[in-house]
Amino acid sequence: MGELGMVLMSFLQTGRKANAEKCKNYEPHLPLHEYPLLGDLMIGAIASLSFIIPDALTFTGEPPQALHDELLYFTAKWTYQATLLLLCAAGRLVPNYKCGIQQHLISVIGGLDAQISLQVATLLDIYKIPQMIYGSAPVMNDKTPGLSFYNMTPRESLQYAGILSLLLHFGWTWIGTVVTDNDNGERFLQMVVPLFSDSGVCFAFIEKTPELTLGKDMKYNFEKGARIRDKIVDSTANVLVANGESYSMTFFRWLPYLSERGHVANAPIGKVIIVTAQVELTSFVYQRDWNTDFFHGALSFTIQSKHVPGFQEFLNAKNPSSPKGDEFIRTFWQQAFSCVFPDPFLGNIDGNICTGDEKLECLPGSFFEMSFTGHSYNVYNAVHAVAHALHAMFSSGLKNKEMVTRGGLMLQNQLQWQLHYFLRAVSFNNSAGDVVSFNENGEFISGFDVINWIASSNQSFQRVKVGRMDAHPPAGHTFSISLDAITWNSWFNQAQPLSACSESCNTGSRKIVKEGEPFCCYNCIPCAEGMISGKKDMHYCYPCEDEKYPSKGQDFCIPKSANFFSYEEPLGVILTSFIILFCLITSLVLGIFWKHYETPIVKANNRHLTYALLVSLLFCFLCALFFIGQPHKVTCLLRQIAFGIIFSVAVSCVLTKTVMVVLAFRATKPGCKMRKWMGKRLVNTLLLSCCLLQAAICLAWLATSPPFPDIDKHSVAEEIVLECNEGSITMFYCVLGYLGFLAMVSFIVAFLARKLPDSFNEAKFITFSMLVFCSVWLSFVPSYLSTKGKYLVTVEIFSILASSSGLLVCIFFPKCYIILLRPELNKKEHLITT
Repeated sequence: MGELGMVLMSFLQTGRKANAEKCKNYEPHLPLHEYPLLGDLMIGAIASLSFIIPDALTFTGEPPQALHDELLYFTAKWTYQATLLLLCAAGRLVPNYKCGIQQHLISVIGGLDAQISLQVATLLDIYKIPQMIYGSAPVMNDKTPGLSFYNMTPRESLQYAGILSLLLHFGWTWIGTVVTDNDNGERFLQMVVPLFSDSGVCFAFIEKTPELTLGKDMKYNFEKGARIRDKIVDSTANVLVANGESYSMTFFRWLPYLSERGHVANAPIGKVIIVTAQVELTSFVYQRDWNTDFFHGALSFTIQSKHVPGFQEFLNAKNPSSPKGDEFIRTFWQQAFSCVFPDPFLGNIDGNICTGDEKLECLPGSFFEMSFTGHSYNVYNAVHAVAHALHAMFSSGLKNKEMVTRGGLMLQNQLQWQLHYFLRAVSFNNSAGDVVSFNENGEFISGFDVINWIASSNQSFQRVKVGRMDAHPPAGHTFSISLDAITWNSWFNQAQPLSACSESCNTGSRKIVKEGEPFCCYNCIPCAEGMISGKKDMHYCYPCEDEKYPSKGQDFCIPKSANFFSYEEPLGVILTSFIILFCLITSLVLGIFWKHYETPIVKANNRHLTYALLVSLLFCFLCALFFIGQPHKVTCLLRQIAFGIIFSVAVSCVLTKTVMVVLAFRATKPGCKMRKWMGKRLVNTLLLSCCLLQAAICLAWLATSPPFPDIDKHSVAEEIVLECNEGSITMFYCVLGYLGFLAMVSFIVAFLARKLPDSFNEAKFITFSMLVFCSVWLSFVPSYLSTKGKYLVTVEIFSILASSSGLLVCIFFPKCYIILLRPELNKKEHLITT
């Protein structure tokens, strides 16, 4: 029941007494503008307002009769009857009859239930009488007229956004929800389900609680409650969002005692309950001593409120023995303290006797609270909103001479419809310091507090404010919560509860939805190679930027370092050493041949071609140095061009030497006409023609798409490779192809001449050297294509060194062996005899 019921029933009893009087026509004793506008809630209400609050009437009797009587006040029949009594303002029900102005109805405040508010509004709208709704607003549809009511609760969308913020703050993505099976419950689901789903929250179950009914339907309600209770307990969701009406709490209090599995003896349910502002902790009389462990640690959204000065004194002053008391106080006192007041007409009475000295603070917190709740704060604001609207109306231009002359008749004819204008524009600070005003939709402009319900075993009850949801927050900080201030249900051992269908996917992995289950039930799979997920529970993995690469755990990106094949690294040092070594060996061989140029073996192998071949091999080794070090524009242009031309010279020398050997043996035959072709002219012509064709290819390459410095961000994951882009890869392979063509021709010619006398030709050595040369460059192509990064150039360097050294070793080492170690074989007589 709570202090809200106590205060409101005091108002209602005053209204009943006024309605019981005979209908009289007379002017009010004081002008309305002299009535107090602020101050004590009771005085302001009695002076200017009439009330209808059918859902706050007293409870009598014991269950089941008590429950039957209580449920009567939630029916449409009783609501319409009470509303008509107020409209008629007489001792008997006479619809559509006005019999005076003393009991003229100004405004109605009520009620907690949306359906009751709608039933009241359909009658009040006929007379344009404003209704101040302090509970759930009725569901409006196309068939509902524009009813004249004002909602003292903030807009529902703000509350739903606050619940979503609360769920996301704690990572609760797997929840259950219980709503009332009516239009308000359907509206809640229509707004919340898509809103929550878009933010990654899904529902383990959605259950609808039955509305309060009478008779045989009560058995069905308990059976359905048992099914709902078992569904909540069996669910893996640890969070339950409960939405309903003012009476829904009485149904929720039944849940721990219900089950289809037999007697549960108030077994714990073990869930975090999040309650909407429409649901307050209320009880029927027979529930006053029930266990409240089910709600211990619950989080509730309530209308933002503050302490109202004088309210505690107002409650402490309430005494059923006071001569200024009313009938409701005595009835409430008897039910709250389970006692009766002695009646001299009835004689002795069985049971506890009420002394009137009982203390309200001794009542269980779940039955009566000594502080303002969200709903009672709404009633307080509603009273003063109407009072301020009345004051504004009579302080405006309406208070003119004609109105004073006609008096109450003007008030009766114009008050209802004119009051709406001033209610929409009302704005004031109440005694607690809060601003009271309405938006264009007639909704109270305010926010919500997040309250933590703490229940003790001795039935004491405490509300602790742990957060808020502001309507107009500073700097956009709409939702705030204090984790340290929250007391969790003992089921969770004071640890923050977890509520997720699946465990979180760590960074470096992503979610994959389980087939046939809600979207928040998923498995975790690692990200593909080269992809990352930098946050938990990612739905997808994504690649790093070009300048970054994934970490080992694939959870963040690391900046790539710029790299190239340099002289400082070990492989660079090794290859450079080999280049220098082969250059020295080549120079040494050239020196040996130069020193022994008059010996028969040097003369027999065409000294000029030998010198040209050795010099070209020396430059072949040196051109490999262009491939080491940071690429620049000059080095990129020279490396492939120099390689192509120098190697074509070397291979052309080999081809020319081979052709000259064949021609030399052909020319020794008697009468052979080839003798006239022998000489330097043929050598120069053949050598130049082969080299000039390669030079033409290289010039065309430079003219069309020359090589240039470039960066490779993709070949190697951890590096940005500084390289030379070949420009036209087609021209590059044309250069290689032409070299291969020259090498194949040299190999074929040498192979055909391999059986000529060994002392007079190099055919066998050239054949073997060309075999090595062709093998190296044939293996170069697949190796070049499969290698990435800075080590791509090492493949070409190795091919250059291997092919050049093959020519050097196979062609010249046997001759050097004879020149240096077997000089007796390097004589003309030996060559002739062989």
